[in-house]
Parts: sequence; structure tokens; C-alpha cells
Amino acid sequence: MRETRQQGLIGSVAANHRRLLLCGYYGEHNLGDDALLEVLLCQLPPGSQAVVTAHDEGLVQERFGVETVQRRSLGLVLKALRGCDVLVLGGGSLLQDSTSFASLLYYAALIVVARFDAKPVLLWGQGLGPLRRRRSRLLVARLLGLVTAATWRDPESAALARRLGFEGLVGSDPVWALPPQPWRGKGGPLVLCLRPTSQLQGMAWQPYLDAIDQLACQTDREVLWLPFHAEQDRGLLAQLGQEHLLPPGLAARSREVWAERPDEAMAVFSSAGLVVAMRLHGLILAALSGAPCAALSYDPKVAAAAMALACPCQSLDQPPADDLLTSWSSILDTPPPADRLTNLRSGTAVHRRLLAGAGDHGPEAAINPAEAP
Repeated sequence: MRETRQQGLIGSVAANHRRLLLCGYYGEHNLGDDALLEVLLCQLPPGSQAVVTAHDEGLVQERFGVETVQRRSLGLVLKALRGCDVLVLGGGSLLQDSTSFASLLYYAALIVVARFDAKPVLLWGQGLGPLRRRRSRLLVARLLGLVTAATWRDPESAALARRLGFEGLVGSDPVWALPPQPWRGKGGPLVLCLRPTSQLQGMAWQPYLDAIDQLACQTDREVLWLPFHAEQDRGLLAQLGQEHLLPPGLAARSREVWAERPDEAMAVFSSAGLVVAMRLHGLILAALSGAPCAALSYDPKVAAAAMALACPCQSLDQPPADDLLTSWSSILDTPPPADRLTNLRSGTAVHRRLLAGAGDHGPEAAINPAEAP
């Protein structure tokens, strides 16, 4: 009954075309978060007004045509929240403490202030965790008790929420809702969507770089390095070269390419014979582009997406598999199963329904947490 009343409130919000504060890691020059914002804005009820938290406000305003507020200023975001009717935490894993406990407190402050002002709080397509500290788990359990409704992007996040006493609908990552692109990459280059990570320091890179080198040499392929996060990933190719970690053959075949928008990244992926991705949304955009995919998982969210996609996945927390080259060779020029993509795309419907609420059928037709896609 409580959930039905909450969903009825969401339907009222949608019907009245109110202002929504969309909070996320936007305007940080990360293609994955740009893709999330693109989907979120498309799923807002007609007539809604969005205010978006962003670091590079000019970029977000120019690209999406929305009002923004500086996301790195909690004071300014709270001031913007006072002028909005609904708080939406949009995509990604915002309630986590791996970035820092301070980051968790930032979103906690927004949720508490919104509920104090009797404003609905929606968690849209969220990942939950990791929550490594006991105080983080206690805090998030309290925060979830304040949330109006939520949709989770993966079963693992939903399971953690249940352990903390909160139910929510389970879908797939919202970025799967972007339109798929035709694949034209047979015989195309190897595309790497890699990032710096604590699990790969110095010689720990060697087995992966050697496997890429051998695959590129055996099949005579160019190797394109596509940074997904401008500040974190750009220059990784040059850095590995300076550290003398690149095999000479791989260095000769490699070049860095740059995409400023998700659709530009998809254009690169659609021409690839294989994409090896560490970034979650790099993996998703590659699959949406029809490209053969393999994952290097630095985080459980990447492994979960790879499992859903049924593509090879090597955990960076484990020693590299002896058959890494064989595994990648076996899927070269072989796009992912079409039925997997269809199921993952259909799993995004719950996120749209969260925002649309009861639609034209009234509060009693609101979505129910027991309904799984």
C-alpha cells in the first residue's frame, strides 16, 4: 500500500509537469555519464522542466539545452533544489563510498533536504554500492527509507538494497535504451576502451598488452585507443609507452582516437572487429554498436554487464587467464547475440515508467515492485 501511494505521487508529479533537479556525475567529460543524461532527458514526461547538476555547465547547456547548476557546489545545488519539485538521482552509482565518504554525504544531504521539504526523491536506474564502511551501510539504509521510489540497473544493486530493507524495480542499465547502430566492423581494428586502475600497475599490464599485441599481429589489425573519460583515460597509450610496457609491434599499430559525444564513440565501435572495454558504458555502447566485445572488469558492475551480455570477461582481481588470447580470438568479428541485446534494451522500460508514473490510467495503475521485466 505504501508503495502504491508513492507511485501515485510520482504519477501526480508527471501529470503536473513540474521542475525536476537531475543529480549525477554530469559535465565531467565522461562519455558514459553523458549517455546517461541523454537517456534521462528523453524519458522525462512531456512538459517537464529539468535542472541538471553539472561541472562543465557550458558544455551541458550547449549539448542538451537545459538549465544547469554547478554540481561541485553543494550550497548552489541545495539552492536549486529549493526551486524544484522533485529530486532525481540519475544513473550511475551515486550512493557508494569507493569515491569517498564525503561523496556519499553530498547525496545524503540532498535526499534529507528534499524529504524535509516533502519533495519526492526518485532513484533512476541506479547502481548501489560498494559500501565498504559500516557507517556507510547504516547511512544508506536510513536514506533508502526516505526515498519515494527507485529502479536499479542490475540485480546485485537490488539485492543490496533489499538487505538494507528497501525494495525497488530491477532493470538494465539505462544506456541500453539508446538506439542500436548497424555493425560494419568485419575485418576492422581492435578498439581498446581502457582506464587507469589500482589493479594494473607497472608489469601487471603486461599479460593484457601481450595478448592484444599477439591478436593484432596474427590478424594484421590496427589498434585504436578510445579514452572514455577525458581527464582519467586520455594519454594512457603514451603513458604505457613511456613506462616501456608496450610491445614494439603494438606500439607501431596503435593510435589514440577521441570522441566528444557518445554517438561519436559508437561510430568508432561500429567499425571494430573487437572492442576490449574496462569502462562499463564503453562495453554497453560497443555492444549497442553491434561490435564483438570482451571485458576487463575492475569493478563488479563491469562483470555483471559482461555476464548479461554473455561476452568474455577477465576480472582484474584475479590472475590473467592462460587462454586470454584464445578467448578474444574466438569472438573476433562475431557480434554479440541479438537476443541478449533485445532483452537488455527491454529491461530499460522500468526506468521510463518510474518517471512517467501512472500515466493516463490513474494512481492505481502505478508500477509495482513485484513486477520484474
